[in-house]
Amino acid sequence: MAVSQKVQKLTDMLAPAVAACGFELWGIEFFPQGKRSCLRIYIDGPEGVTVDGCAMVSHQASGILDVEDPVAGEYTLEVSSPGWDRPLFSLSQYERFVGGEVLLRLLAPLNGRRRYKGVLQQVQGETLELLSEGQVVLVPFAQVDKANVVPSV
Repeated sequence: MAVSQKVQKLTDMLAPAVAACGFELWGIEFFPQGKRSCLRIYIDGPEGVTVDGCAMVSHQASGILDVEDPVAGEYTLEVSSPGWDRPLFSLSQYERFVGGEVLLRLLAPLNGRRRYKGVLQQVQGETLELLSEGQVVLVPFAQVDKANVVPSV
């Protein structure tokens, strides 16, 4: 199973438990690393995220993961707030940050570049409109490998 399919399966499996704890499942990252993989769950809440909140979600997620066993071998489970430089996983998350600065890493070069930093102008369907270095760049969402909000000072 491809990593993106595994992440989607994990998201579907864990989102209800995260919601039951009073948080939003912001996103999941899975890093297969041989014998010691890493499963990182990002959560967010209206009042932010505390250590106790992370512990509660970790406990709930561990129970589900132990029963469902979706990850082969040993892995480390991390539960975290997305932080100030939060990663972006879905189009609806990008829409929340229209007008803010983002950093994108693409799967393949677009106009000769794989990295873009700029102000997210809008989300149109499956396309991100980014103002980067005075130029408007249209980035297909499917081409984004990794994206983060650039914290404003």
